[in-house]
Amino acid sequence: MRAYGFLRAGGPDQQAYLDVPVPDPGPDQLLVRVAAAGVNPGDWRLRRGEYGHEGPAVLGREVAGTVVALGPGVTGVAVGDEVFGGCPGMVGGWAEQALVTASFAAHRPDGVSARDAAALPVAAGTAYDALQALDLPAGATLLVNGAGGGVGIPTVQLARARGLHVVGTASEGKQDLLGELGATAVVGGHDVAHHVLAAAPQGVDGVFDLVGGDALRAVAPLVDPSRLFSVADKPLVAELGGRDVPRDRSTAVLEALAARVAAEDLDPWVRTVLPFARAADALAAVEDGHVLGKVVIAMDA
Repeated sequence: MRAYGFLRAGGPDQQAYLDVPVPDPGPDQLLVRVAAAGVNPGDWRLRRGEYGHEGPAVLGREVAGTVVALGPGVTGVAVGDEVFGGCPGMVGGWAEQALVTASFAAHRPDGVSARDAAALPVAAGTAYDALQALDLPAGATLLVNGAGGGVGIPTVQLARARGLHVVGTASEGKQDLLGELGATAVVGGHDVAHHVLAAAPQGVDGVFDLVGGDALRAVAPLVDPSRLFSVADKPLVAELGGRDVPRDRSTAVLEALAARVAAEDLDPWVRTVLPFARAADALAAVEDGHVLGKVVIAMDA
């Protein structure tokens, strides 16, 4: 079957369409005919060799599609069901057929498109898990550092749905978007702590960092380390006394997210949909870092 990935770790010149065998689903796995697949920063980081995978490999961490086959012992789903979920090992999704982890898959509800569903497991799933870990009460104030990106946008929406006040750092071009989502937007930089306290004079009760580096150092003093989480810079957040976000990656999380999309309480913010023939362009858009919202590859486009 046709797939898209990379030949060996490196730059975009290593990307290619690949001829690969259809995989056989093992325990806790489904084989899915892919309708749509999400594109994430982890895809280009994998290609660069940051996760130790030298290649060749098929890219793609999250998909939506139709169940073709079940692995041994898998229950609760049948051939022909419409599902979405994460791919084993966070690889293999950009293909005509892909494996999906059964325990990190859910039925796609009526009213939720395959394109929206394919955008939920990685970014929205991370946002959901972060808010669960922070466990802030309604009325508390959350700072989302880097709120205008793929994880930040669902974080703002889910936090507002929990009754939280949200302050979000973002570039000038994404300030209006954060306002539309119900957050108070501030610009990052060396004076970010001052800007945050001007927007939230009572202080903040939790920080979810999506930037890392100096941007994380700048906001860390605003909160008790027990309420400091980052998925962007795990070594630094640990050094600062904070934590990485513990990931759930369960059917229950995906069901909760899909229900919110179906109820129109959560917009996965899929704003760029490209056909499989333009997989390279889809990855380049995310690697460039300036795309707004989620990028999805549609197999039928």
